[in-house]
Amino acid sequence: MANISPIMTDPAPREARLTLAFDEGLSLPEGDISVLRPRAGERFDPLPAARLKLAQGFRPDHDALVQAGFELAQAPVAAPIALVCLPRAKAEGLALIAQAVQLGADLVLVDGQKTDGIESVLKAVRARVEVSGTVSKAHGKLFWFAPSGTDFSDWQAQPQTVSDPDLGDFQTLPGVFSADGIDPGSALLAQHLPDKLPARMADLGAGWGYLSAACLARNGVEALHLVEAEASALELARSNITDPRAQFHWHDACNFALPGPVDGVVMNPPFHTGRKPQPELGLAFIASAARSLGNRGKLWMVANRHLPYEVALASLFTKHEIIAETGTFRVWLAQNPRKKPASAPVARTRR
Repeated sequence: MANISPIMTDPAPREARLTLAFDEGLSLPEGDISVLRPRAGERFDPLPAARLKLAQGFRPDHDALVQAGFELAQAPVAAPIALVCLPRAKAEGLALIAQAVQLGADLVLVDGQKTDGIESVLKAVRARVEVSGTVSKAHGKLFWFAPSGTDFSDWQAQPQTVSDPDLGDFQTLPGVFSADGIDPGSALLAQHLPDKLPARMADLGAGWGYLSAACLARNGVEALHLVEAEASALELARSNITDPRAQFHWHDACNFALPGPVDGVVMNPPFHTGRKPQPELGLAFIASAARSLGNRGKLWMVANRHLPYEVALASLFTKHEIIAETGTFRVWLAQNPRKKPASAPVARTRR
């Protein structure tokens, strides 16, 4: 259930499409502009900066935009104008459009790349409301429409339940990792955790809480820190796990630090930026786990078996071994971190 951090993307495509839209006659009403799910590195220069209200619940993108000088919130605010920055998951994108309408937007702009499914979303919007205009540029599209009382409530994100025979039911939402069911890698790791775990534990990239629940079901755990960059996933984890031993942290797992070391870490680290493999993400998680652990600490990790993690485990821990393996996954146990490595920033994005 891993979380991922942002990759600094080329800001030009969205900015270029906004500029073209104004050149072709787009006119904005008065009032604030709510920007939903903007990404790190983006700019919105054609829009009046003083009116922008950016909302991003993915902590690395959130922090990068704050560092760039924007004011941000975790959740969108009511505004007469909304710009939806389309994510890759279609259900999440439709839910963002419904959210913009629900918050009272009189004009909704939707922007995305072809690889984000912008054409499919445009077709869905056109099926229920008149689209006022479109522009195409830089392998993407921007379109806008006036809701005019049209009901989009059926597009709102609907929780769904996934079940584990031993751990019970969990709530998920579109857009979070493993929204449709328990990730097979996480399930394999959970099956091979020992009956007794160390007292002070952390779950890096905790998602909606499956691995954390598996840890809390073992003996020995006195405190468990769930570290998750996606705010919506962390809120699901808060609902799914009500055990008082659990503590929740909205943070990028790659640079997270507790006041003191933990005794054990579990994780299913990410290895993609969108559809592009980036094993450096998993390497950054491994380094973070090593920094978080005490001298006799242990790391339980699952990863796709083809990923090049063994060298990192050997360099950062005095012992490491494969404790389970399938045709797809390997479960590693690494013990006794070496001298704490210096942290290094990694450019990352959501899985």
